[in-house]
Amino acid sequence: MSLTITIELSDRDLEHFENAQKLAVAAAGKKSAEDVIKAAEALLAEAVKAEVPDFIAQRLAKLDDMIAMLRDEAFALPEEDRQRVLSALVYFADPKDIIPDSVPVLGFLDDAIMIELCTRALRHEIEAYDDFCDYRQREAEARGLDPATLGRADFLEARRAELIDRMHARRNRERGGGPGHGYGSSSGWGSGKSYLAGQSWRPGLFRTR
Repeated sequence: MSLTITIELSDRDLEHFENAQKLAVAAAGKKSAEDVIKAAEALLAEAVKAEVPDFIAQRLAKLDDMIAMLRDEAFALPEEDRQRVLSALVYFADPKDIIPDSVPVLGFLDDAIMIELCTRALRHEIEAYDDFCDYRQREAEARGLDPATLGRADFLEARRAELIDRMHARRNRERGGGPGHGYGSSSGWGSGKSYLAGQSWRPGLFRTR
């Protein structure tokens, strides 16, 4: 028997997590980009060993996407965009969780909520990357190639540039949305939607085809 739970965060709740993110940024100090990415990867590895509930695993899969976006040589995010994604991942490099990860079942709940907020704030980046991965998968299959071996293939570059431009245009249209902007529509919290089914290849822990 399954149980559906909807979690609604008020402005006050969001402020609590935003403050936690700011503290994590301050605590990160001089950590390198690689340190931040590896810390997020370590969180994923711990979560896999802990066999977290599905509703948390779905969010962790989106964290895996954000890491893959940074690791993916073919997508090659421009530096400013790369820093945006890294800034979102800093929370997961801070060992002082709101809820300790060792707590059974709920230990990764705060991580899942923060991932949900990051996913919404970075939705245009994630949409662009999803579209790029789908395009790469189709093109690789049409050419009888393994998408994991393509790297910066010339036939991917035009689509990549188009998607990066689209990402920037959509993000620019949203600027000036006010407090809480970017945390609006749901990306599946409590919906039971799986982010693993039919996933195009990308470098990550969860996402293999």
